[in-house]
Amino acid sequence: MADYNRNDLDTPVSRTPKWFRYDADSVGAFAEGIARFFGTGQYLMWQTVLVVIWILLNVGGFAWNWDPYPFILLNLAFSTQAAYAAPLILLAQNRQEDRDRVTLTEDRRRSEQTKADTEFLARELASVRLSVGETVTRDYLRHELEDLRSLLERIEAKLDDASAARLTDPTQGDVAT
Repeated sequence: MADYNRNDLDTPVSRTPKWFRYDADSVGAFAEGIARFFGTGQYLMWQTVLVVIWILLNVGGFAWNWDPYPFILLNLAFSTQAAYAAPLILLAQNRQEDRDRVTLTEDRRRSEQTKADTEFLARELASVRLSVGETVTRDYLRHELEDLRSLLERIEAKLDDASAARLTDPTQGDVAT
């Protein structure tokens, strides 16, 4: 009897041949690389060099004139290149839209978190202001101490006046001479 392998039962059977497996991310990354290359001056320069060499070799009267004047083979090559370039550029654009969507979602989440943090800090600041409003400030305490000092000075002055009056007035039980 054959050995039982749990992975054989858990893994779905693939209908694609083993030699034709591809990863969507690697195909997308390849498409982005091609699309980025098509948008560079380097690509335009190499394409121009290729076209000039192609035309010179075919018009120059050399023995191997493989693509005569209407340059049908060159036209076919450019048509094939354009037929592949357009879908690759669209695939790269779709991947960029997916990244933009993820970035936008993350930006919205971060914005909501920032707003919530700001509201929390505003509430905390208001609470601190209320708490500070109920505490004694230095200016208030200084003003109260000055009032208390002036009150003590008036009391001392009245006490001094009262003791001076007592010394000058005869008191009860004293004999007047």
